[in-house]
Amino acid sequence: MGDYAMTPRLKRQDGFTLIEIMVVILILGLLATLVVQSLRGATDKAKRTKAMADIAELKTALDRYYIDNGSYPTTEQGLQALVTPPSQGSNSAQATNYEEGGYIRRIPLDPWSNPYVYQSDGNTYTLKSLGADGAEGGSGKNADIDAAQF
Repeated sequence: MGDYAMTPRLKRQDGFTLIEIMVVILILGLLATLVVQSLRGATDKAKRTKAMADIAELKTALDRYYIDNGSYPTTEQGLQALVTPPSQGSNSAQATNYEEGGYIRRIPLDPWSNPYVYQSDGNTYTLKSLGADGAEGGSGKNADIDAAQF
């Protein structure tokens, strides 16, 4: 039998223990939570920026409409008057020099899938998005975004 039989065998440790795996999963979960929280704030900011870009595009189309026709579309005619010529009813301001093809390809919805609010008497207009909550007023992501703000 020699010395070989007398030496204790060294115990090899293969793989990870359950505790080590649980710690790694916990750390990954915490990191994922932090990333999701920071992305949520970035998403809200991106939606507000998109709404401002849409409003700027609509303002440009409204100004072109005004230059050609001498007035803005009325509330009754709405923003759709930028896409197709407004109906020529007795209460409607007539679009005498309407640009062929319209002033904008389509009327976008705001980033929260609500229509932009448009009101006009033909001489002035109000154009805004009501924000994430779709209601007047609010703050933060729920705040109104008004064309008069920029």
